[in-house]
Amino acid sequence: MLRLTKDTRTGAPSLSDREFARFSEFIYGECGIKMPPAKKTMLEARLQKRLRKLGIPTFQEYADYIFSLEGAEQELVHLIDVVTTNKTDFFREAAHFDYLTGYALPELIRTRGSGIRKPLSIWSAGCSSGEEPYTLAMVLDDFAGQEEGFSYSILATDICTTVLDKAKMAVYEEERVEPVPLALKRKYLLRGKDGHRGFVRIVPELRHRVRFRRLNFMDGDFGMREPMDVIFCRNVIIYFDKQTQERLLNKFCRHLVPGGYLFMGHSETLSGLDVPVEQVASTIYRKPR
Repeated sequence: MLRLTKDTRTGAPSLSDREFARFSEFIYGECGIKMPPAKKTMLEARLQKRLRKLGIPTFQEYADYIFSLEGAEQELVHLIDVVTTNKTDFFREAAHFDYLTGYALPELIRTRGSGIRKPLSIWSAGCSSGEEPYTLAMVLDDFAGQEEGFSYSILATDICTTVLDKAKMAVYEEERVEPVPLALKRKYLLRGKDGHRGFVRIVPELRHRVRFRRLNFMDGDFGMREPMDVIFCRNVIIYFDKQTQERLLNKFCRHLVPGGYLFMGHSETLSGLDVPVEQVASTIYRKPR
């Protein structure tokens, strides 16, 4: 039986090393996220909130609940929500959107007719609370105004149900949209009134362009049938070990059309990974035609 400890300063249960090892192994198996010892304090603090919400007094009882059939069905998504990091911004790494409209889209139109003969398909993998897919919607819609007949669809996925609910609402504090260029703010954002002052909402035309759904990258089949012209998977794989990174990136590439583009985060590298893409710009890759 696991030994229980309590933080004598707060009265809250504390996470023993053995309990942490048990949780970290489970989290890695379920969603591929590594939880090194340095993350123990963070995990303890976040799980304490779940224990209080559920009225569970100890980590051992919470672990027993997670490993039960009922817990696996009802609590697993909340555990994953707790351990995932959801840092995102509108127009984060803005050079990517310049490359998308200046080079990638014209090339995809020229070589595949993507966006003209058929809607351009773009996937925001790890979309968090929606800032990235809505940025893409603004950029693509603005591009469509200059390219006659251009159309597009956006799929946005995340493992965290909490941020997906926020993304579907498409409501943000005004300070969150500061990076959005003024012309796009005027075109695509609605200012809140009365009790909603200080907030903005994405216009309906763009909200309807984005399909949100939950996706665990550890699932054997992503459940996607349509091939993607562009995949944004930025600042996501940094949470996985090298072996998992390589496996995931190869799965992404199987969903990418020949000549399609993969956008990675500025802190990520494909160096040393066997992935069927070629680098075309900093943190931007293309699948060979």
